[in-house]
Amino acid sequence: MANNIDLSHDLAKFAATTRFSHLPHQAVEAAKKSILDTLGVMLGASGMEPAVRPIIELVTDAGGKEEAGILGFGGRVPAAAAAFANGTLAHGLDYDSMTPWGAHADSSLVPALLALAERKGDVTGEDLITAVAIGQELFIRLRCNVGWRMDWNLSGVVGVYSGVAACGALLGLNAEQIAHALGIVSTTAGGTMEQIFGIGSDLRGLYAGFIAQSCVNAVLLAQKGMLGMGNVFEGEAGVFKVYFNGEYNREKMLENLGSEFLCAGMTYKYWPAVGNAHTYIHAAIELMRENPVKVEDIEAVRVHVGDFAERMSQPLSQRRAPQTMMDAKFSLPFTVALALVKGGMSISDFSTDALKDQQILALAHKVEPVFDAAFNWDLKLPPGKVEVVTRDGRRIERLGSEVPGTPERPMTWEEILQKFSDCAQVSIQPVPLESIKTVQDLVRALETCKEITQVLELVR
Repeated sequence: MANNIDLSHDLAKFAATTRFSHLPHQAVEAAKKSILDTLGVMLGASGMEPAVRPIIELVTDAGGKEEAGILGFGGRVPAAAAAFANGTLAHGLDYDSMTPWGAHADSSLVPALLALAERKGDVTGEDLITAVAIGQELFIRLRCNVGWRMDWNLSGVVGVYSGVAACGALLGLNAEQIAHALGIVSTTAGGTMEQIFGIGSDLRGLYAGFIAQSCVNAVLLAQKGMLGMGNVFEGEAGVFKVYFNGEYNREKMLENLGSEFLCAGMTYKYWPAVGNAHTYIHAAIELMRENPVKVEDIEAVRVHVGDFAERMSQPLSQRRAPQTMMDAKFSLPFTVALALVKGGMSISDFSTDALKDQQILALAHKVEPVFDAAFNWDLKLPPGKVEVVTRDGRRIERLGSEVPGTPERPMTWEEILQKFSDCAQVSIQPVPLESIKTVQDLVRALETCKEITQVLELVR
């Protein structure tokens, strides 16, 4: 280890000492958007993703001390169990927010914080905003400065650390306790990208639930006096050596930490599909809007793909006819075909019936991936290029640029509010319109809220 003090102690100090007054306006706004966005996608998943039901049944059957609620389904369970259920809901639709560089912080961070807030009580809006900003900031700095090779699930490997630091801050732990929590939670970090690349599984949302659950357990153990390891990141068998082959940039992780908040640039998904598909979805939607093309006149569709998008296209026969909703959201042929057919995309377009839509499936079978290294995913998410060939020989192409929900075209508050409303209305127990409006108003002015359960009581 090149430094005498492990990085964990620097991160813990930041988490323990950051206050609401330290946050720039943009970071506060990003945290509030993330909270409302995550609440919305949890509600949407409760009604639109059948794969979450086993998790909900598991935690409710186990029961236990009634500390925190399950979004949409109602009922109260121990905080760690609520974080597990709500975290799975938060990533269950693949509709949750991302950093500008990909990977998901909020779908595990927000459920863990909400569960602890309910357990603790007397958590203000300022407290929650500050904790969210801390978690997002550390997630981004870890995510962008490690040597990742698309092998480990990056959200799971770094999300446990940023999440537990934020949870420790919410509970008012000191830097030493948070450092111990980072060591404790390291025993749960993991998960490989096969859960993303593989076919036929319902596991996609599950990892966010496990992260949230681990963060709650680790921080509560640290609060009770359990000790973690001192060199969790930079030790002989520390995180950076084991997971990232020793490739990390400590200086960049700590550069201006506490004075510059990269989390102000968090992005929110405009469509309920894997983030790497969004440039292709946008290209397909705009191509159909800008050109007089009928779906029945399309002879072929070519999608120009790099390394990550190629995985969304192979094996081609199975990607063209996905069998689960999660596979559909990760399938480039299916999402592009859906966008071309519908001329748009909404949360209701991904349902069990949509997987059997013959017009979409027929067009998906005409989608051909064309590999082009210019579309590889390095750090910045790559653009997408869609080319349509019509029966009369026309060739029309569109590049996905100025994509809604990206740093180049960020979602406005009005769009975030509408997304929340759309999700809340398809919850397993649809939220009344007056309650939707109240939640929107409360979160938009969350810094004035004296008790966060005011919000949660309206969405259970």
